[in-house]
Amino acid sequence: MGLVAYLFHDPLLEPTLEAAFPGWEVDRVYQDVATQPIARPQWQQLLQDAQTQAFDRVLVRQLEDLGESLPAVGDRLAELEALNLSLLIADQTTPDSPAAPLRAQLVQLLQTLQTEQRSRRIRQGHARNRLKTAPPPGKAPYGYRRSKNRYLVDRATAPVVREFFEQFLLYGSLSSAVRYLRKRYGKKISVSTGHRWLTHPVYRGNLEYRDGDVIPDTHEAILPRDEAAQVDRLLRRNRRLPPRTASSPHSLAGLLVCSGCQSPMTTIRASAPRRKKQYLYLRARNCPNQPKCASLDYDAVLQAAIARICEDLPKAVAGAPLPDLNQAKQGLAGEIAAKQHILEQLPELVQLGVLDPETAELRAFKVRSEIATLQNRLAQIPPVDLKAIAQTVSIPQFWLDLSEAERRFYLREFIKQIELIRDGKEWNLKLVFIF
Repeated sequence: MGLVAYLFHDPLLEPTLEAAFPGWEVDRVYQDVATQPIARPQWQQLLQDAQTQAFDRVLVRQLEDLGESLPAVGDRLAELEALNLSLLIADQTTPDSPAAPLRAQLVQLLQTLQTEQRSRRIRQGHARNRLKTAPPPGKAPYGYRRSKNRYLVDRATAPVVREFFEQFLLYGSLSSAVRYLRKRYGKKISVSTGHRWLTHPVYRGNLEYRDGDVIPDTHEAILPRDEAAQVDRLLRRNRRLPPRTASSPHSLAGLLVCSGCQSPMTTIRASAPRRKKQYLYLRARNCPNQPKCASLDYDAVLQAAIARICEDLPKAVAGAPLPDLNQAKQGLAGEIAAKQHILEQLPELVQLGVLDPETAELRAFKVRSEIATLQNRLAQIPPVDLKAIAQTVSIPQFWLDLSEAERRFYLREFIKQIELIRDGKEWNLKLVFIF
């Protein structure tokens, strides 16, 4: 007995078509596309071939592939029955299962198909809105309000989101930015919600849909692209640090490790009785040695770290195989320009009849999504060449003029870890750079 397959593909719902019938051995696949102007020509071809070729079974993925409405599906089931063809449904059977009678399938169809087709029409409507870069269904994100076809900045709540981003960019601490909102505006959000704000494309002027596609520049951004790239770098940098050190007010927090006991070093405060002045010390957090490794003066270690950076950083940068950032930027900018040129050509191709409007919309949607990916990669490239700033950062006065928060920012930009090497009462530092 011969087996052929019928496949109905709707590009609105399935931009890419994976293997439709895994595990099935079919003699031929007849495929219709929803955007074709003629209604299901391959289905008609299947019926014609059934009269002259040796096959008696037809395989489909699901019953709703046979028609857009219940009467249409019933008509096609009747056409199969008139030709004595059995119907197999890949979602409900296996290659070894016998075909069920068409009448039994029709009863099952009446029970489930109306709900499935209603869901399909809703998803098709969402997909058409997606091609027009309309916002996805649901409530607008905090900081925006919904208009007819796009998001608009909400002047009442957008400043709250904006200050949240500014606090994170200033101090590099997500929990501190969350606490700032609660104290300043009474806006209570969780740390996970704050992280979602920092990474969500909508605040960068882009739309993200359920399937993961991102379309750039669809509405006004609360977080500009250059600041968004800085946010991403800060988040990646914080992932390398131990927990609860990203918000520490001390620039060495999370970087120092005692090489003698392999314990991270933490900052502690001490003061003399009845005196306001406080002293900072660095102590191994979980030192197993007896006696324990001695604590060290924080300022002395900080000054030694700065001196070591000024000496070691130029050598490390000169010897590191760093990529040519300008060349990488030019390459990505060229790819983006090529994609933009494709978008500009699509209206002309529609006028010439090379593409129909539906196919052009699908192609434009895919190209815009590719442009968003390229723009994101371009934004991740550091804005300044590391070799260009190594000389400035290697000047001791540069570090002395910085605040503790600014010093913390630069230290974590260049340094992965600082090892404190002890030799009796003497000690020295070894820097481990991130490149």
